[in-house]
Amino acid sequence: MDKDIYYYQYFTGKETIKLMPEASGRYAVMYGNENLGSYHSAKAAADDVSGGHTFAPSDGTDLADLGIPGDLHEWDKKLFGSFGKLRKA
Repeated sequence: MDKDIYYYQYFTGKETIKLMPEASGRYAVMYGNENLGSYHSAKAAADDVSGGHTFAPSDGTDLADLGIPGDLHEWDKKLFGSFGKLRKA
């Protein structure tokens, strides 16, 4: 059975914020090409992004001022990939 992995994105009007899955199972907060932190779940990442509690982007943008929702249902959910059960080598 395949396991679907998703990423989330939200366009702020200035830049797209993405919550990207990492190999470790965590989610990276991406602002353009900048990694603003790693979180144990997409929900935790969205919560921190919405409150501006991530590392600050290099352009000085305060994420808390962009109206980013903490509820993942308001983000665009995109398929990152489908993976079958892996076998040991």
